[in-house]
Amino acid sequence: MSDATLEALAADAYVYGSPMVRDLTRVDAFVRRGLGSGLPATPFNRFAHARELATARTEFASVNNDTLYSIAQLDLSGGPVLLHVPDSRGDYYVLQFVDAWTNNFAYLGRRSTGTAAQTWLITPPHWHGTPSEDVQVIVSPTTVATIVGRHACDGPSDLPRVLDLQRQLTLTPLEAGGVYASLPEPDPDVREDLRFLEQLRVWMAAFPPAEADVAYQQRFAPLGLLDAGTSPYLAPAPEWATALAKGLEAGRERVEAATRPTEDHPAGEWSANLHLFDYNLDYFGPGTVASRDWRTADRRAAYLTRAAAARIGLWGNHAYEAAYAITYDDAEGKPLTGARSYTLRLDHLPPVDAFWSITVYDVPDYRLVENPIGRYSIGDRTQGLSYGEDGSLTLVLQHRRPDNPAEVANWLPTPAGEFRPILRMYQPRAAVLDGSYRLPPIEPR
Repeated sequence: MSDATLEALAADAYVYGSPMVRDLTRVDAFVRRGLGSGLPATPFNRFAHARELATARTEFASVNNDTLYSIAQLDLSGGPVLLHVPDSRGDYYVLQFVDAWTNNFAYLGRRSTGTAAQTWLITPPHWHGTPSEDVQVIVSPTTVATIVGRHACDGPSDLPRVLDLQRQLTLTPLEAGGVYASLPEPDPDVREDLRFLEQLRVWMAAFPPAEADVAYQQRFAPLGLLDAGTSPYLAPAPEWATALAKGLEAGRERVEAATRPTEDHPAGEWSANLHLFDYNLDYFGPGTVASRDWRTADRRAAYLTRAAAARIGLWGNHAYEAAYAITYDDAEGKPLTGARSYTLRLDHLPPVDAFWSITVYDVPDYRLVENPIGRYSIGDRTQGLSYGEDGSLTLVLQHRRPDNPAEVANWLPTPAGEFRPILRMYQPRAAVLDGSYRLPPIEPR
């Protein structure tokens, strides 16, 4: 095989496999070290819970300030686990299930299964046991998977309610004494520029893809990705290794390009990629939507979409669960900055069945920024907002406290430098999902 052909194949392998490598790298980090959003290191098959809402001290990009996270890494190699979900009494929550290939394969929660107490059996693929009649079943496509839980929290005064729900959210092995392992270890002696391939080789073998992807995956045999046993990357031929490394770099560039906007937008327009997570074409458990509207038509195109989603929004929801809109510029097309004052007039509030909020982050780190009133987001649950007689809502976005006391109630503090707001809409209605609801631009004052 020529060097050019090897490079092209390695680029394809990066696009195809980078979601799994990103996912399992984060899974491994979660189990060993925890995450920077207040979630401590936690073994497989146990929930880690954030105990407070995100603040400027939270070291996590674009962190959610609306909900408390409860996250568990599942290892089903020792058998199924029982999941108990408490009654949230109508309050919003979602448990999102993500397999090793980053497919969102099930959702439990207010939108999908209601808020009454529930018990579910989560099984590994091809499990042949018989669950009890009073237990519903979720089949995981891979033996390692992630549950990403989000409980709506209406501020510090609501924390006791959410913390109580977290205490009741449990995972229990179905079989006493079940053996639960850690992730398979890639060979640590593989050179850095080929480490990605070693991770992908080991993890592809441990967590097979959907049946429809097997033939595509077999194309990568010349790269050593189907080799069993000793790593082929320990003492590679120099020309072969160089071609692989060049191909991986080309694949990275392809994924980065896919994360950037491809079209010019009108000045100040908000962008919402409503179909970023539609790449799951094979696994549709409880709470998922299997209609063609929510499935990428071209499987090859879905690989690139999946890679872009893992790059910019790993463990993100489908838009039918929660939709997001982002803007960087004001109505004049200039970057948003704390050096100026702005208003956002919402003549029509975001149409949702749960709740909505707008959160401001600094640029380029996308972190929350300290402010004198401790307000990082504003939305329909914010107490004391001032609405117009026609029901409209005008928000004030600026760094300094408004001079007009009447504007303080609707003030969303911004960083001193450039910033980026995100609108989050939980359980969005049809007008959001079909694109007919559009936010107005942010107007400079």
